[in-house]
Amino acid sequence: MSIVEQLGLTALRALDPERAHGLALRALNTPFVPLPGPVTSPNLAVEFAGLKLVNPVGLAAGFDKNATALRPLMQAGFGFLEVGAATPRRQDGNARPRLFRLTRDKAAINRFGFNNDGIEAIADRLADRPDGIPVGLNIGANKDSADRAQDFAEVMRISRTLVDFATVNVSSPNTEKLRDLQGADALHGLLEGVLSERGKVPVFLKIAPDLSDGEIAEIAAVAQDTGVHGIIATNTTLSRDGLVSRRKGEAGGLSGRPLFVPSTRVLARLYRETGGSMPLIGVGGVASAADAYAKIKAGASAVQLYTAMIFSGLSLAHRIARGLDEMLAHDGFNTVAEAVGTQVEDWL
Repeated sequence: MSIVEQLGLTALRALDPERAHGLALRALNTPFVPLPGPVTSPNLAVEFAGLKLVNPVGLAAGFDKNATALRPLMQAGFGFLEVGAATPRRQDGNARPRLFRLTRDKAAINRFGFNNDGIEAIADRLADRPDGIPVGLNIGANKDSADRAQDFAEVMRISRTLVDFATVNVSSPNTEKLRDLQGADALHGLLEGVLSERGKVPVFLKIAPDLSDGEIAEIAAVAQDTGVHGIIATNTTLSRDGLVSRRKGEAGGLSGRPLFVPSTRVLARLYRETGGSMPLIGVGGVASAADAYAKIKAGASAVQLYTAMIFSGLSLAHRIARGLDEMLAHDGFNTVAEAVGTQVEDWL
């Protein structure tokens, strides 16, 4: 990390977390943020679900909710981006404060509640995005919707010619009863509705970490039965086990370092339940190349990160991709795909 980036992070951490986040996004659209460009090598290139990635390190949904910084983020070292979540109508989300740093835990708690500009505004920005790495959209439902399944399908319909993949988000803990859609019957109907509107866009399902083994098996079966193209494991957790930071009792979803182990266990169990036949994206607590590599060996074809950038800066994606390249070569793997699932049993 450069001295300039260290100074910027120090300044941002002195501000309210949500205000700091907004300033960071605006700064990306200035010429003052150094951007290394995409990172790739023959070892790092990945292909799954029709997507071709220059490297397997992606930006998780939530950082650029409204697709306002696509151009600079494409030059930040990531192999793919996910924006959103987007809902049919603009939504303010929950009352502030709703984002909390847990510095001692290298974590964050948020209860945003799907705040976004609405799919029409986001679609306009996606239509104007530059060529480059794949961009996906996390899709959701309005909090006051009378038919949440229809909301998901509507966002998919509007965005299907503008994105490279879509993610069905039924795992946010900040919209009341949203996680109820992870039940087999509700999930089956929801996914069928989205898939009917997808056009040629691959659809992923993002699940919660707070699931029993039986629930994981059930979700894996529904995903395979409906023809979903992959699963993202996982969203934030409601658990507060082991936290020491002052704001640990805040309501909302916990992300960051404490999520690494539980999310990786869910990932490995999904890999076993699907027999390695379905692409999985590992997210939760990724803060280093070693973390990314562990997710891959636990069954992930690619990984995503977000919270770790609060503590380690935007250059983290570049550093992880470079480090992952070295680790693959050191262990004799010629591609990421060769490493996927090689240590899944360590997490079961």
